[in-house]
Amino acid sequence: MSRVRIEGLLAAFPKLVSADRQHTYVETDSIRYLYQPLESMYLVLVTNKGSNILEDLETLRLMGKVVTDFVLPLEEDYIAAAAFDLIFAFDEVVGLGGHKENITSGQVRQNIEMESHEEKLHKMIIQSKINETKDVMKKKAMEIERSKMEGGRRPGGPGMGGVSSGMGMGGYNSGGMGAGGMGMTGAGQVPPSYGQPQPGYGGMDASAMSGMGGPTSSAGATKSLRKGMKLGGGGKPGGASMLASLKAEGEAVEDVASAAAVAAAPAEMPKEPVFITVEEKLSVALNKDGGVEGMDVSGSMTMLVNGDQKCVKVSLAAAPSSSYQFKTHPNIDKNLFSGDNVVGLKDPTREFPSGSALGVLKWRYQSMDEAEVPLMISAWPSVSGGESFVNIEYECNAPFDLHDVQIVVPVPALASPPKVNQIDGDYQYDARRSAFVWKNDLIDADNASGSAEFVVPASDPSAFFPINVSFTAKQTLCGLAIDRVMTASGDEEVKYGCRQSLATESYVVE
Repeated sequence: MSRVRIEGLLAAFPKLVSADRQHTYVETDSIRYLYQPLESMYLVLVTNKGSNILEDLETLRLMGKVVTDFVLPLEEDYIAAAAFDLIFAFDEVVGLGGHKENITSGQVRQNIEMESHEEKLHKMIIQSKINETKDVMKKKAMEIERSKMEGGRRPGGPGMGGVSSGMGMGGYNSGGMGAGGMGMTGAGQVPPSYGQPQPGYGGMDASAMSGMGGPTSSAGATKSLRKGMKLGGGGKPGGASMLASLKAEGEAVEDVASAAAVAAAPAEMPKEPVFITVEEKLSVALNKDGGVEGMDVSGSMTMLVNGDQKCVKVSLAAAPSSSYQFKTHPNIDKNLFSGDNVVGLKDPTREFPSGSALGVLKWRYQSMDEAEVPLMISAWPSVSGGESFVNIEYECNAPFDLHDVQIVVPVPALASPPKVNQIDGDYQYDARRSAFVWKNDLIDADNASGSAEFVVPASDPSAFFPINVSFTAKQTLCGLAIDRVMTASGDEEVKYGCRQSLATESYVVE
């Protein structure tokens, strides 16, 4: 069917519809229009008169449900924005022969949102390139910083061995670069004094060079270099007028000076001479039936030494669990760690780096044991009487408290929040993400288990997965505990601080 023919059929439809009709179809000599009102618009299905009207009505009903799943509110602008999604969804509903496919609205959404392995692989390659570029940038920045530090240690100040006095003070003398330049003079020549102009390269003296626009003093050159460019600062017309024009056009413009001050504010350093950080990241995959697909724990221990005493060692309260795979830093004494549960450097006289955190220990653990998963989640979606009842339960197996627990359940796009029949804790309906968020600020021994039930219009049970879970804790699963911090040469105790934390990296039920 040509495009002109389709446009002609659609143009004729408004003339055939009348307000006094009690049914939702209209026929001509060879064409049948089935339509469904959608607020101020119509969803129209055009068929020939030989088509099965019952099947066409079922197709129209399914398409109407698909439209409400993808577009809310039902307004022309929103429908135009979701045009391509609707085209792909209609293509899932109607096959190549023009007949309805045996599919539900939930399966349509699942097919539209289906992930592509090639796309994932492409994104992973792009991300790896970005990470490599960042690593190269970090190395270049460290090299530049190191070259600046090495230049500052040389006699004569920063730069190339005494360039600080500038080109304009000594110029170029007959023996090469002047004393004010690179610090070299010709053999047998008296170095020029800084207070008198000297003959320059090609007969030009310092005043001639300054007349050509060159700097006349190192102080002036340094000042002009340090001044640089500044956006919106000091009342200068360039930056101020630019910011003012942006604000006049309605753009949200921050105060550059205040933003720069916040960015330049140094992070607060721990007050203790030694500060130890123990962190763990948790990744768990659960299935819909309540089983465990896998659990992965990765942790690290870092030390920050700020005090005068930098030759220290850390004694652990107990031997680390043998089921965890521990790896020490190359400079850490492995025998001391495995035999005495002490983290210390191989060379006791060597000092820890001052003012920068050093990772001294890493560990990893993998398991599929349900009893070791900190928080078990089970979901039971069911359809009854045109509604889906979603029951969710959690059971905490962790030997410590969990904080900021969020269980995010995807739901079909709704015009109003889901009806909540019962819930242990708080909840929120995130319309932007089409998700039901179950919140608990704290899960401890008093509420180690809980449940929730909410109701939405009938949907396919698979539409409520995957469920994402997140939480934090102030203890770790490996149970690593610090007994004391001592000097490396003896048993004199050193004051220390410690922070332990556990956070979810990926916690999914699918």
